[in-house]
Amino acid sequence: MTEGKISKKIILFALPIFLGNLFQQLYNVVDSLVVGNVLGKEALAAVSSTGSLIFLIVGFIHGIFVGASVIISRHFGAKNKKDLEVAVHTTIALGFIAGIIITVVGMSLTPLLLKAMGTPDDVFNNAVLYLRIYFAGGIGIAMYNATMGIFQAVGDSKHPLYYLITAAIINTVLDILFIAVFDFGIAGAAVATVISQFISAILGFTKLMRVTGEHRVTFSRIRIDRFTATRLLKMGIPTGVQNSVIAFANVIVQSNINNFGSVAMAGCGSYSKLEGFAFLPITSFGMALTTFIGQNLGAKQYDRAKKGAKFGIMTGVLLAQTVGILLWILAPILISFFNNEPDVIAYGVTQMRTESLFYFLLALSHCLAGILRGAGKTNIPMIVMLISWCAIRITYITITIRIIPDIRVIFWAYPLTWFISSVVFLIYYKKANWLHGSTI
Repeated sequence: MTEGKISKKIILFALPIFLGNLFQQLYNVVDSLVVGNVLGKEALAAVSSTGSLIFLIVGFIHGIFVGASVIISRHFGAKNKKDLEVAVHTTIALGFIAGIIITVVGMSLTPLLLKAMGTPDDVFNNAVLYLRIYFAGGIGIAMYNATMGIFQAVGDSKHPLYYLITAAIINTVLDILFIAVFDFGIAGAAVATVISQFISAILGFTKLMRVTGEHRVTFSRIRIDRFTATRLLKMGIPTGVQNSVIAFANVIVQSNINNFGSVAMAGCGSYSKLEGFAFLPITSFGMALTTFIGQNLGAKQYDRAKKGAKFGIMTGVLLAQTVGILLWILAPILISFFNNEPDVIAYGVTQMRTESLFYFLLALSHCLAGILRGAGKTNIPMIVMLISWCAIRITYITITIRIIPDIRVIFWAYPLTWFISSVVFLIYYKKANWLHGSTI
């Protein structure tokens, strides 16, 4: 990432991430498609209601490994082989520990959190079952995030793509087999997801033990270096906290949607699966920018980092809004794939057409946050998003929904808070010395 044409490097790095996330999103959608069409709207509502809770816990772990990726990319750009090797093995060790934490915390808190969200009785038991099986596979989830973070930090986005394609195919086959053939119910969807995640994690870990570069993993060297772990956590915790608190805000949002009943939950849940496709260019370019900025600042190529940042922002925003326009146009058709009841479709279409024309704001915020993380300034995205996407979003919904008891009030919370975060990020990006003042 420190040599060659900037646009080509970023696109070639982002494209496999995009395709990998596409396959990941597809197998998430397959879960909902099979559940919604075979098991009905109540089961679909149960699966749909779990997304915010999953990200509440998994998002924190993912943030930790974003921090690890920043550290590794800096060492890689600076050609600091010794520290790179230590960081890689510490990251793997943290992955095992994080997996155990996900399982213990996720399985124990699931009923409590679902009750706090006001999950309706007709979907509660299925939601508990799905989440507990999902969190039982915590080690697979954490190790996948750890290994993929290492690959991306050294500029390898192709192998994560291969593993996600494999996982997507396996998940799709198992979904159909467990639900439609063996009649395992909602448990079948959860088991299929867990198995596919474990397989992608095993593939990633096995590859890291066979590569020839400095990021090769040797089993006997996997241990936590205290100094390195402290630096990784210092970089990763702000992003983890940001992810979890935003997820908590979305849990509050979901609880307000739950008050409108299982039909609203099914319709909005269907939209959330489709919304994931809009996140593909956003996530891809955000990750690419973090790695690009990290490696080039490590190599002290400040002008190249600045040019790459501008290109990534423009491309990410353009692609995200293109997807948004397509979703706005195709909304009724796409929502009907999940469930063909008119009321379910109506809720999903209303949310999609409220939010999709503002995806450029979401992309702008994520790209600027990715740039700042690559520069080592992980506290800034955390603070901005906690205030705008959590405090302001919750306050707005809590107050406004009591005055105007209309579900569209909830939908508008997203564009409004995306706008606020984008303005703040732009001001910081233009005014602050984020290039030369970056340290890790």
